[in-house]
Amino acid sequence: MASPRALVATSSPIHGLPRRQLPLMPVFAQSVAAVAPSGAAAVIPALVLASVGGGGAIAAFAAAAVVVLLVSACLRPMAQRMSAVGGIYSYTARGLGPLVAVPTGWSAIIGYGAVGMAGLIAVGTYLCNIMVSLGVTSGIPTAAIIAVLIGASVIATAIMVRGIRVSAWITLLIECISIALLAVLFVLVLVTTLRHGTPVRAAMTWTSGTQNLAVGVVVAVSAFVGFESSTTLSGEARQPFRSVPLTIRWTPVIAGVLYMASVTVLAIALHGAPSSVQHSSTPFVALLAAQHATALSAILDLGIAASFFACTVASINALVRVLFCMGREGVAPSVLGRTHPRFKTPAPAIIASMVVVTTAPIVVLVAGTKPHDGLLIFLTLSACGYLGTYLSGCIAAPILLRRIGESTLGGAVLSALTTTILLVLFGNAIYFAWRDGAVLLSVYGALLAVSVLYTIGLRFLAPQRLSAVGIYDETQRGDLLDSVPFR
Repeated sequence: MASPRALVATSSPIHGLPRRQLPLMPVFAQSVAAVAPSGAAAVIPALVLASVGGGGAIAAFAAAAVVVLLVSACLRPMAQRMSAVGGIYSYTARGLGPLVAVPTGWSAIIGYGAVGMAGLIAVGTYLCNIMVSLGVTSGIPTAAIIAVLIGASVIATAIMVRGIRVSAWITLLIECISIALLAVLFVLVLVTTLRHGTPVRAAMTWTSGTQNLAVGVVVAVSAFVGFESSTTLSGEARQPFRSVPLTIRWTPVIAGVLYMASVTVLAIALHGAPSSVQHSSTPFVALLAAQHATALSAILDLGIAASFFACTVASINALVRVLFCMGREGVAPSVLGRTHPRFKTPAPAIIASMVVVTTAPIVVLVAGTKPHDGLLIFLTLSACGYLGTYLSGCIAAPILLRRIGESTLGGAVLSALTTTILLVLFGNAIYFAWRDGAVLLSVYGALLAVSVLYTIGLRFLAPQRLSAVGIYDETQRGDLLDSVPFR
């Protein structure tokens, strides 16, 4: 007869990581930095504006904010009940089982990794672009971008290995400064534009049909992805069942407010701007340069680069914790489940991840891809990864709650509604990728197919490893009150 399972664990499955140490602000910083609101606000609204006009872009971002808030509402009940280093990967394991969880984890890794790659390209591009903004040079050699990219990668690796508390505070500081700079520049540009008599109503046009608007919503959703990354810090958070749900509730709200302001200002400022500005890969920077504000355009370049650097650090922090969880479970090499003896960080997973995340964009740039195109490639690939992960998480939510006897009709309806919307968005993302060539769609599909084949192989060759999927930070004796029943 099997002995009953103990109500209180003697040790945590995630031992090695610093348990219950991070206060609310570093946890909040993780999600904010992963979203990179200042960098995204300066880049992504311009992409939507170019395809659907001012009125369409505002509607697209409003719809995207609603979608992300629905996803957040689906994830919060699981974050209030599970302290899981694997985030949505672990939630899915407990709700839908390991056969679905492992491909979901791979999809999350694709999302986090591709954002990190895009972030490094953006850091190299925008830092080098400062020299162009100041008029020092007229072009940026690819070698210079790669050199800056490598330097940023080395610094990011050192920060992450040093400790999550250090990296969280650094990324929060960088993002706050970047947001402040961006807000000031938006105000200056808006005031200057209105003084020139730009008609606001004419800027709020709709220049395309329903299909392009739907694609615009997909692009707008990509500005919010990463808001859930704080779930991967729940094992290290001081009060995980409070700080993580709060973070995934308010991060989309804060980002949404910034994006709505950004898209509105850019719609007005770019209306009637020279064609060279409107078709620039960095229209906001080009707009400042056209207004002879070279110093301000250089400051904007610096702010965008800083924001994407913070995004890279936060995204890889989330990625390595998913890998760490898989390493502990045995579905990934066990070395990825080890931690640094001094800094208590998943150092092997950090180093392995950064090698891949640094190499991929270098290969893309050396192959002759323009930096702006490379940025779009990795951002689009990341959107596929995130949407796949969110889809699994939303489906898993009511099932997990039912398994623990806490299901509600409202939760089931919310899950069904959000899942339907995500499926529609996924269909549009497929259409968007296919319209511009099936390369990105094929890459994501191939990677996901490999994960499915790998999971099936585990099911037949190593079922004990697959059954271990879904570890989380269980309650230990030290977490209980020192009262008589627990002594």
